Amino acid sequence: MSNNKNELKVIKTGDNSPSVYNAILDETYHSSFGALTESMHVFIENGFDLFEGDKINVLEVGLGTGLNAALTLQESFIRNIHTNYIALEPYPLQQLILNEVFEGYDTNLKSSLQLIHNSSWEFPNQISEWFSFTRHLTRLQTFNSLKNKKFDLIYFDAFAPNKQPEMWTLEIFQKLFILLNPSGMLTTYCAKGQVKRNMKEAGFTIKSVKGPPGKREMTLGFKSGLRLI
Repeated sequence: MSNNKNELKVIKTGDNSPSVYNAILDETYHSSFGALTESMHVFIENGFDLFEGDKINVLEVGLGTGLNAALTLQESFIRNIHTNYIALEPYPLQQLILNEVFEGYDTNLKSSLQLIHNSSWEFPNQISEWFSFTRHLTRLQTFNSLKNKKFDLIYFDAFAPNKQPEMWTLEIFQKLFILLNPSGMLTTYCAKGQVKRNMKEAGFTIKSVKGPPGKREMTLGFKSGLRLI
């Protein structure tokens, strides 16, 4: 897969926030019902906001436009949580596309997105007192967590299983399970039966919760049994 600009175009989604359409995959980077609404529901409200304490390690699989990271940056400041955020993106979007995406957001979110995408690759960037950000130009399959770092929360935001099936296999979820701390969890927009079966076989305890607009359900995966949420 590549991210040639000729294959991509910025679109407006149902809540008036922008996303990117990939013509080769015939797939959008976010829900057509609302990019911002989906990211807030799946990754913030059903991910980051479920954690208590003042420190958290987050792994994002699929940085894309940077929306999930930018929202987490803002939320870390609001909640005063020291957040170490690592994102994997083997096919980064070109700056011309990103600039068009930025223009679809308000000043605060645009600024957060720019901070994310102005960050250097491959080493930590201390974006704020509360937020350290590292992005790696690599696939999950070849990612090696430095110093055996474990994560409290994984944002799993790969393209849909019918578009990127290699990202939803048992082997992928086995690796993600290993990367989690004992009390950690994974959140994803996907609720496909085979995906949930793969997660269970990898060791996750799963919970189906209400999905964002346009989706009946989404999935949470817990490493050490089901937490009350």
